[in-house]
Amino acid sequence: MTAVAPVAPGSGTPGTGTGPSDAPAGEPRRPRRRLTPYWLLLPAGLWLAVFFVAPLFYQASTSVQSGSLEEGFRVTWQFSNYTDALGTYGEHFLRSFLYAATATVLCLLIGYPLAYMIAFRAGRWRNVLLVMVIAPFFTSFLIRTLAWKTILSDGGPVVGALDALHVLDVTSWLGLTGSERVLATPLAVVCGLTYNFLPFMILPLYSSLERIDASLHEASRDLYATPSTTFRKVTFPLSLPGVVAGTLLTFIPASGDYINAQLLGSPNEQMIGNAIQKQFLNVLDYPTAAAMSFLLMALILIVVSVYMRRAGTEELV
Repeated sequence: MTAVAPVAPGSGTPGTGTGPSDAPAGEPRRPRRRLTPYWLLLPAGLWLAVFFVAPLFYQASTSVQSGSLEEGFRVTWQFSNYTDALGTYGEHFLRSFLYAATATVLCLLIGYPLAYMIAFRAGRWRNVLLVMVIAPFFTSFLIRTLAWKTILSDGGPVVGALDALHVLDVTSWLGLTGSERVLATPLAVVCGLTYNFLPFMILPLYSSLERIDASLHEASRDLYATPSTTFRKVTFPLSLPGVVAGTLLTFIPASGDYINAQLLGSPNEQMIGNAIQKQFLNVLDYPTAAAMSFLLMALILIVVSVYMRRAGTEELV
């Protein structure tokens, strides 16, 4: 009969749960493994801290300063910068939101049929059409806007066609254009915004539509639903996440844009971005410009929060 030597605690064979390398069931993971996600987030966190959080705090400090460029600016907690900016440039804020909202609606009306066609009807041409959607990004934003200055130039074919169709008479009556011109009018600014931000609407819509199961459409037809009923009851509700994402990606940057109003509009069509640029670069009134920037950010957050609550994003995601 062979004697069995006793096994010391902690010296068992691997895989039996008694060795030093095997943690008992229910014991927390090693600290190194717990810290791995935070190490992966560190580069992005540093980037946000240096290029977003720090400038945000600096701008917040600038918005409550007083003084001049010659004497220097110092923090005096002058919150009247905000009320003065809102009172002086309230019309610019309203105009910016009106132009951005109009461009967002136009992008949705134009982009949804195009995204639907690419997702369900393009076939082998799908990738080609997607490249054509993002192709404008290969060109500078400034050059694209200058191109619209040529397209809408006085005496050009576009303005001539609109005049021949008496469209300019209607838009002039609505206050969107001049009597015989489109440039330097609200319509020109909205057209520029719509064109430049249209891809931001199409891509989220396509991504949402492309994920819809085709069998749902077949089931709808089997239940004798008409194409319009299928769209209203199946396709559009399932694409609402793309609609919400597209409208946000279009409205937010369009609200702060100033290039389109600068190149396609006149002083009467200036947006809040133009006023902020002027305060920063021309007037050199940094506290007022910083206060205007914070007001714009706060108003956009309020509008977006109300919109997301009304859209019910919790149920859409």
